[in-house]
Amino acid sequence: MASRSHRSDPAASRKRATNVSLSEALVAEAKQRGINVSRSCEEGLARAVKARREAEWLAANRVALESNHSWIETNGIPLSQFRKF
Repeated sequence: MASRSHRSDPAASRKRATNVSLSEALVAEAKQRGINVSRSCEEGLARAVKARREAEWLAANRVALESNHSWIETNGIPLSQFRKF
């Protein structure tokens, strides 16, 4: 299942031939079961790229996030008196 941002990106629809080394047995079983190997590889790669992008964002913003969490621990949630839950 591809991410929505992947599907909505016009550049994502252009294909590029590439070489990928995969286990012969795995490819044979995938074909036997009617699995589109190219699409499965692309979807897996899209998930891996998304995960790496998220990890990089967290690393780049770690100081700000920790500062925000520290402030909330000290001062509480802003406007919490207006929360209904």
